[in-house]
Parts: sequence; structure tokens; C-alpha cells
Amino acid sequence: MGAYILRRLLLVIPTLIGIMIVNFTLIQFVPGGPIEQIIAQLEGEGDVFEGISGGGSETDTSLERETGYIGARGLPPDFLDELRVQFKFAEIVCAEGYEGEPEIGAEECQAVPIPGLERFLRMMWDYIRFDFGESHFRSVTVTGLVLEKMPVSISLGLWSTLIAYMISIPLGVRKAVRDGSPFDTWTSSMIIVGYAIPGFLFAILLMVVFAGGSYFKIFPLRGLTSDNWDDLTMIGKVADYFWHITLPVLASTIASFATLTLLTKNSFLDEIKKQYVITAKAKGLSEARVLYGHVFRNAMLIVIAGFPQVFISVFFAGSLIIETIFSLDGLGRLGFEAAVARDYPVIFGTLFFFGIIGLVVGVLSDLMYVFVDPRIDFETRAT
Repeated sequence: MGAYILRRLLLVIPTLIGIMIVNFTLIQFVPGGPIEQIIAQLEGEGDVFEGISGGGSETDTSLERETGYIGARGLPPDFLDELRVQFKFAEIVCAEGYEGEPEIGAEECQAVPIPGLERFLRMMWDYIRFDFGESHFRSVTVTGLVLEKMPVSISLGLWSTLIAYMISIPLGVRKAVRDGSPFDTWTSSMIIVGYAIPGFLFAILLMVVFAGGSYFKIFPLRGLTSDNWDDLTMIGKVADYFWHITLPVLASTIASFATLTLLTKNSFLDEIKKQYVITAKAKGLSEARVLYGHVFRNAMLIVIAGFPQVFISVFFAGSLIIETIFSLDGLGRLGFEAAVARDYPVIFGTLFFFGIIGLVVGVLSDLMYVFVDPRIDFETRAT
């Protein structure tokens, strides 16, 4: 097993590099960039997309074409060169024998574009050392931003996943045991309705009904804590935290809850019909002993296999809309705002960080396979 885990961990490296190469290459073809963002703001356009033309002007330099920048439109060349150097699209190169400080504006120095391949290699070398750089527009390190937003996303992802599994597994088992009964029918109807409702629509419904929209004002409308958080006791802080997180967690849980319940039911139905279950019942074993002593171990394998996907989707992908609706400042909003602003250090830094987490969680899922059923030996299967 140790050799198998080592191989899987080593495969994380080329997989992660492949992810970064694809995304770095794609971003080179996306119109706009951090320099154009600043130019659009300086010229009062408000948004970079309003100033993007179909091609470059006739005065575009090779440096502008190299960095993906379309046109200066009257701004001082030295200012533009400083922006390119600041955003690491270019570097200052001085003539041989120059003894002064290398700076923009010096007669013997100029900003030379850095080729895309070299920029990528420099970025990956920094990321290997876990140096993710600093945001272009916030003057804060990427690591600091991620750590600042992480508690919100952890709260949503952790509680949503735990609640989904705690409800779905017992409910799925009960539905499998009572397959075809009225209980199975009406619970299936509720599950299908829950699955059909998009998470964001369910979030709005919760706000309208329970957050003072039109009916009750039981839960707060936005945020993760109250304004008087610092003045609360420890018990008060815990209660305030759960008071704020209830609606966002319910909205995040609804889709994964439905999927997991049906998956658990179908897995148990497949196992219940097998010969070893019939034999166990014929020996006089109780229903609970058969279900949780024999069937559970085999039926839960497919459910555990889906754990990484459920966790990652709730933790990262599904949090953007929920965070926006409930005004939660988490990783979902951070990634979206970075993409809109073309904040490349934040985009690639968080992509690298999340990529590692996703790949490592995949390895952990294999370990959970072995934990549930020790008979599984991945090392033997690999050979």
C-alpha cells in the first residue's frame, strides 16, 4: 500500500503541472489584462472590456503584443513600461557598462518583454517554494488573501458535506430496506424536488421566507458574524456563528443531499440482492447485523468514491453563488473577482493551491476505500 500511495503522490506533480500549463496558455488568449484594467480606469472607461478592440493599433510595439496589451492611447511610454515591469511582463535591461541604478527612463536602460515560457517557468519556480506573490490590485500577498477568505469556505464546505452524509446515508439505507413502500415513494418525491431546485434559487427562497424577505425574520440576511461579535461570550460566539451559517449551509447542502441519498439507496439495493446477504439472513442474523456488518462495507465503497467530488464541489465550485447571495467574503468570490480584474497572481496562485488540495483528496479517497474494506489492496491491483 505504501508503494501505491507513493506512486499516486508522485503523479500529483505532472498532473498539477499539466493543469497550470493549460490554464496559463489559455489566459494568454483572453482579451484584457491587468495593464488594460489600469488604463481603462485612468481613462474613465470603468471596465477593461469597454476598451477592448478587435486588434491592436498600428502603433502597437512588439512588447505590447508580447504581453497581450492592445494600445496605450496617449499614456506616457515610461508609465506603461513601469506597469509592465511591475506586473512582471517585462524586465529592465541596461546596456553593458552602465553603472547607475537600472530604472525606467534611464537613457541606457529599457523594458524588455519576458517571453511567455520564461514567465511560466519563473512562476512555477516561485510556486514550488510556495511563494505565490502579491495581488496586483490589493497590495496583499496571495497567501494572506487565501487565509483571510478560507474560514468562510471551510464553514460552507465542511458543514454542508457533513450534514449531507449524516442525513443521506441513514436515509438511503432506510429507503433501500423499504424499497417500494409509501415511505420510499414520498421521500423519493421530496428528494427529486430538492435535486431539481438550483442551489441559488433555494438560497433566495430561504432568504425570502426566513431572513425577513416577506414572512419571518429568524436568521440574519448577510455575513458570517454579527457586528457585536467581539463583545460576545464564547457560548454567544458559537451560537452567533451557527445562527449566521444556517441558511448558507442549507442552500449548499440541498443538491449533494439528494444525489448522495439516491446513490446510497441504489448501492444498498444492489448488495441486498446478492447471495451472501440471503445466506446471512438464512443463518438467523438480525437485519441490523446483516446491513451494517456485511452489506454496509461493500455498499459504501461507491459512496466513498464520490466523496472527493462532493467535497471539492461544495468547498470551491458551489460556493460562489451562495457567497454572493448571503454576502459572504470567501474563496468563491475571491476567485471570481480575480478573474474579472485579471489579477493573475491570485488566479494562478489559488489554482495551484486548490489543484494540490483536489489531487491530495483523491489520494485520501483511496485510503478511505481501504479503511472501509481492508480486503482492498491497490498495490496488488496495480501490478
